[in-house]
Amino acid sequence: MMAERTLAFEVGTEEMPAFDLHAATGRLAGILSAALDGAGVPHGEVEAHSTPRRLIMLARGVPERTAASEEAFRGPSAKIAFDAEGNPTKAADGFARGKGVGVDALELRDEGGTEYVYAVVRTPERDVAGLLPQVLADVVRAVPWPKTQRWGSRGEQFSRPVRWMVALFGEEVVPVEFAGLVAGRLTRGHRFLAPGPHEVASADALMDVLRGASVVPSEAEREASIREQVARAEEATGLVAELHAKTLQEVVNLAEYPTVMVGSFDELFLAVPKEITVDAMLVHQRYFPLFEQDGSLANKFLITSNGDPAFEANIVDGNERVVAARLYDAKFFYDEDLKRPLAAYVEGLRDVVFQEELGTTFEKTGRIVELARRLAAAAGLSGADAADAERAAYLCKADLVTGAVVEFTSVQGVMGSYYAIASGETPQVARAIADHYRPRFSGDALPESRVGKVVAMADKLDTICGLFAIGQGPTGSSDPFALRRAAIGIVSILFELPGVLLGEAIDSSLSLYEQAGIAFDREAARASVAEFFVGRTKVMLRDEGRAADAIDAVLAVGVEEPMELVRRVRALEEARTGAREAFDDLATAYARANNLAVPELGAQVDAGALSGAELDLARAVGEADAACRAALAADDYAGALAALAALRGPVDRFFEDVLVMDEDADARERRLRLLNAFVAVFSQVADFGAMARGK
Repeated sequence: MMAERTLAFEVGTEEMPAFDLHAATGRLAGILSAALDGAGVPHGEVEAHSTPRRLIMLARGVPERTAASEEAFRGPSAKIAFDAEGNPTKAADGFARGKGVGVDALELRDEGGTEYVYAVVRTPERDVAGLLPQVLADVVRAVPWPKTQRWGSRGEQFSRPVRWMVALFGEEVVPVEFAGLVAGRLTRGHRFLAPGPHEVASADALMDVLRGASVVPSEAEREASIREQVARAEEATGLVAELHAKTLQEVVNLAEYPTVMVGSFDELFLAVPKEITVDAMLVHQRYFPLFEQDGSLANKFLITSNGDPAFEANIVDGNERVVAARLYDAKFFYDEDLKRPLAAYVEGLRDVVFQEELGTTFEKTGRIVELARRLAAAAGLSGADAADAERAAYLCKADLVTGAVVEFTSVQGVMGSYYAIASGETPQVARAIADHYRPRFSGDALPESRVGKVVAMADKLDTICGLFAIGQGPTGSSDPFALRRAAIGIVSILFELPGVLLGEAIDSSLSLYEQAGIAFDREAARASVAEFFVGRTKVMLRDEGRAADAIDAVLAVGVEEPMELVRRVRALEEARTGAREAFDDLATAYARANNLAVPELGAQVDAGALSGAELDLARAVGEADAACRAALAADDYAGALAALAALRGPVDRFFEDVLVMDEDADARERRLRLLNAFVAVFSQVADFGAMARGK
């Protein structure tokens, strides 16, 4: 049995960007695996790890030599490969060249009486150690980075300058070359705790050497360590930490040997809204805030240090000074902002550009106010609620020009709600201002009140309609204004605002842009916005697990309203699930009738000329049509489907007893009109033919 070794490859760098590093690490194992496969090097498990200063790849079970192999490739027939004199043609030359063999090495093989040329490619055994330098050099160049840089006089590029490389195949050094460096067996430890160099005896020893040099060599280990230390800090302080997912992921990739320490700040800053204090710690300093058991903010926070734990007091003191400066800024801006009522900031929005072609945020505010007024009326809001919706719409963007939000942008909306309360606005107005950006991400809560939902929808719809009007809708993966997220937010809100129709809201929004003098093709813009919402609703339905044929069946009859689309698809799927066989028979009957139907003949049938199964079907169609229309008018889609289900028996008997394509022209036309009427009833609900085809 051929001996196997472990392959270890470490690329040491200056500190890499945390999120770029996380993304690259997720692809490293696949890159190394593909490179080994491409070189014909067998291997077992491949794993990848990283720290802020290094990428680490390990491949187990790599043989010392590749196995010899032989592959036969069939080419063109002999008649094509050779001319009448037996000389090779261009087809034979090209085939041989493509397989890396000489044309004289081609073999003829008979297959069922026809001869074909074959190229037999023989690959001898090779020493894997000789293949690895090129394989690993290719791996370094294949690592994906959003941004790269060059350093010194070198032309190679990487996320950050490469400072050392370790490449070992068992105990043997693999002399990989990159950026003027040649890999060896010397690695480096933690920058402060054990800088090194440290010698690595073998590939299997690399991870242990790193751990011995105060390096926690994997994201998973560092995250586990941080969480364990946070739990101990919580137990010691009696407080609860907020481990914000994005900040945690970043912190994990900022420290090679993370140590969690507890810092504190002056209780004076607890008078500042907790959101701005938390923003200062999480976003700006990568600290984790601590909260009392009742959810109120404590004047303590957690630091994740990459320094020497022996100097914890110095590290904590330095971080406390930094956070104090940020909190002094926050308190100053907050106190200054409170000197004016929130409404006084609205005029300042004239200097804030919403979008170059669509004007300022002040102009957007005017559109949001009018659109919110119309949406509130459609949603049945009146009196104080309607007034609060207009007031919240007027004030919702005002905090964008306050000092606190200019400095701490992630608290927009939230700060506006604090300033609204301080200005004497109603609690409902303040809550709606805080909520109008919701839902901000998948799974985020909707605005609490109907007032908040109206303002949120008005804001999002104004943005979507405006950008589509000027041809700036999302393309491919590019969605700089997050319109897809906004559209899904609107669809979710519509479930909570019965009476509001998206089509009417789109028309209102586009008319406000027209009134503002924005030039655009109204019909094209409306069509593109409606199609965009249909697309987003389809995504939501698919995420629910709804069948594509059910979605397509409803869309085929021209449904555009998201709520109607969602409810019809759900009802259709529930009907099919509840009585699958009966439903499929009905869909098949519809498809059969639809195939025979001739729409040009119309659907008017003289009942006096009908008898037997014809008459039974005509009566059933009339009853089902009336019942279906009434159910649809009441948004009772299950009722509409039940009305259609009643047609199953009559239509089955009709096809059993009646020859539709009768030689008698009058009889044939009468029966085709009846089928047209049958199809028309179904077409009010969905294209059942699409579902029959999708079985």
